[in-house]
Amino acid sequence: MNKRTFLKRFAEGSAGMVFAPTILSSCNQPAKNTETGKPVAVEPVASWHFDISLAQWSLHRTLLGGELDNLDFAATAKNEFGIEAVEYVNRFFKDKSGTKDYLSEMKQRAVDSGVKNLLIMIDGEGHLGALQDAERTKAVENHYTWVEAAKFLGCHSIRVNAAGEGTAQEVGDAAVDGLGRLASFAKDHGLNVIVENHGGYSSDGKWLSGVMAQVALDNCGTLPDFGNFCIARNDTGECSEEYDRYTGVKELMTHAKAVSAKSHDFDAEGNEIHTDYLKMMRIVKEAGYTGYVGIEYEGRELGEIEGIKATKALLEKVREQLKG
Repeated sequence: MNKRTFLKRFAEGSAGMVFAPTILSSCNQPAKNTETGKPVAVEPVASWHFDISLAQWSLHRTLLGGELDNLDFAATAKNEFGIEAVEYVNRFFKDKSGTKDYLSEMKQRAVDSGVKNLLIMIDGEGHLGALQDAERTKAVENHYTWVEAAKFLGCHSIRVNAAGEGTAQEVGDAAVDGLGRLASFAKDHGLNVIVENHGGYSSDGKWLSGVMAQVALDNCGTLPDFGNFCIARNDTGECSEEYDRYTGVKELMTHAKAVSAKSHDFDAEGNEIHTDYLKMMRIVKEAGYTGYVGIEYEGRELGEIEGIKATKALLEKVREQLKG
């Protein structure tokens, strides 16, 4: 009997059928062990959840202005914002990647504050998508010390850039090689190499997801940023070509190992005016992501402390709306 015939006969046979209350009520009874007859505990279905982390760049003006020391960042995240996970930026301890005493102090301060170190964002170490082999190799090797530092600090990843000069195909091929070699090194340290959409070709979600597919290593992934989708800028620095941020994040979530909640400005209701956070976080949810979402505030209308708090409040509101 095929499925269509079965459904037809079932419908004919059940027409006008009345279900006794005892039968209906039995549908709501807990399952029982067939041997003991005792109810079997059923685990409740967990609501979707993500935790919130703080990207150090959110306080870059405070740090660069000397008002906050890198060593105090973890404690600030916990004491000022109630955030218990952080994402460092190498710029704020650029000359300390190989200094064990300094890294030990960073690690201990995070531990003392009850804060988890998640990743280090790496900039200024060369182009992993450089077309020249020697330049690309130098860039790959420049990242080795940061892999080791991140491992020592207890992070799960370093965030890198897939930059280079050439055609999209040329830079893509070079980036596959550079990222592949760096990820192979990082794998021996139990660490991930993750790429952010950070301008140029990397802000093209299709291009970057294609690079990830070609690298095809479990420990090489992406860090989708809600706002970094400017592919090209004009002479005045204004964006002249922008990739759709919702499409881009959706494409990059396939390989995501972290998520960056970029924010700039807010309306009177606390919503970010450039990004629909409910729409964006629904994309994150539908991708099955349950890791940390990092606050990266870059606005100027609010101070850095106020901007971080506004972003945190918005993420918490959206999390509540999408928790089911």
